[in-house]
Amino acid sequence: MGKAIVYLSMVGLVCAAAPLGAQAPAPVRLPDGNGKDAVATYCVQCHGLDRVASAGHTPEQWRTVVNMMINDGAKLPKDQADLVTEYLARSFPPRAAPSPVLIAGPVQVAITEWDVPTPGSRPHDPLATADGAVWYTGQMANVLGRLDPETHAIKEFPLKTAQSGPHGLMADRDGNIWFTANFKAYIGKLNPRTGEVTEYPMPDPAARDPHSLVFDQRGILWFTAQIANFVGRLDPGTGEIKLVKLGTPRSNPYGILVNSKGVPFFDEFGGNRIGRIDPATMEIKEYALPDPGARPRRIAITSDDIVWYTDYARGYLGRLDPQSGAVTEFASPGGSQSRPYGIASVNDVLWYNESGVEPNTIVRFDPRTHKFQTWAIPSGGGVVRNMSVTPAGDIAIACSGVNKVGLVEVKR
Repeated sequence: MGKAIVYLSMVGLVCAAAPLGAQAPAPVRLPDGNGKDAVATYCVQCHGLDRVASAGHTPEQWRTVVNMMINDGAKLPKDQADLVTEYLARSFPPRAAPSPVLIAGPVQVAITEWDVPTPGSRPHDPLATADGAVWYTGQMANVLGRLDPETHAIKEFPLKTAQSGPHGLMADRDGNIWFTANFKAYIGKLNPRTGEVTEYPMPDPAARDPHSLVFDQRGILWFTAQIANFVGRLDPGTGEIKLVKLGTPRSNPYGILVNSKGVPFFDEFGGNRIGRIDPATMEIKEYALPDPGARPRRIAITSDDIVWYTDYARGYLGRLDPQSGAVTEFASPGGSQSRPYGIASVNDVLWYNESGVEPNTIVRFDPRTHKFQTWAIPSGGGVVRNMSVTPAGDIAIACSGVNKVGLVEVKR
C-alpha cells in the first residue's frame, strides 16, 4: 500500500507538470448507496478515489483492505468501518481472473496456512530460519512476526518507528532478523531475544524505499531501493551504507540475491534487465532480456550460478546464463496473465507462484526435464509476493491479501 501511495504521488507530479490546455481526467463517480459519503470522506486521505473504483474484491478481502487503511493511519471511525466495508463489497465486487491450470505430477505437497494475529497486517515477505521458525513482515501493522509451525504459536514484535512499512527479511549468523523499512528509509535489525530494534538510516534521503535484502558470504548486507532506483550495501560491523544509483531512470531494482562467488544479482522490474554488482567497486553490469516487454519480478540462483527470474508481465519463467548472456524462457502454465512472482530454488528445482490466477498457484519446474507441476493455494493466496526455503527444503510463503502465512511441505 505504501508503494502504491508513492506511485500515486508520482502520477500527481506528472499531472501537475502537464502543459496548459491538457484535458484533466474525469472525476470518479461513486455508485449511490449507504456508505458512499463515508468512502468519499475517509478513503481519500492517502490516495484518490480512482484507486477505489478500479479495484474489485470479495467482502472478506475488502475488510482486509479497510483494516490495512486503518493500520496505515486512515482516520476512519470504528463505527464507520463496517459501513465502508459493506459499501465497497457491494459496489466493487471481485473482477474476473484467470482460472489456474493444475498440472499433476510425481511430487506430493501439503499446504498449511495460518492467520496472522493483526487484521490488515499484509504479511509481505516470509523468512524461514535455521531453528525451524517462519518469520514475516507485517507491512501495514508495523511488526515482524514469528511463527512456530510445530506449536502454531505466533509472536509479533512491534517496531519502534511508526509506519515503517517492513518489507524484506533476512537473518544474520547470530540469529538477528534484518528488515527493510520500505516507508521510512532505513534498514532495521531486530534482536529476537530482547525485542530491541536498531535502525540504520539511508545516507541519501532520495533512497527513501529500501526494498529487498540479502547477506553475502562475508556478512555484508546488500539491498535494493525500488522507486528510488538505488542499489546499496551495509556493513553491519561499522554501520556504513554505500549507495549507487542506476543509470537508467525507473529501472526499479527489485529482488536481490548473491551467487556462489559472492556477486550480487538483482532484477529491474521497471525494464527488461537483470543487473549484477561488482562487490568491490559497486560497478553495475546489466543483461538485457530478449523481449522488451519482459518485467522480471523476483530471482533465484541455482548451484551452477544460473539466474532464474519470474516475468510478471508476460507470464514466463526465464533462465539467464551470466557467462554467455544466453536467455531461455518457458511459458508459465497459467498463461500470459498468470503474473509469476515469488521464486526459490530447492536442490536446483525451481518453485514459484502465479499471483494473477484465482486461486494463486504454487508451481514446480524441473530444469532437467522441463516439466511443470502446479497446486492451488487453499486460501487463494491473495498475492504471494515472495518465498523462502526452510532447512528441510520446504517453501515458506506469505499471503498478503488474505492475511496469512503458509508452508508448502514437500512429501519425501
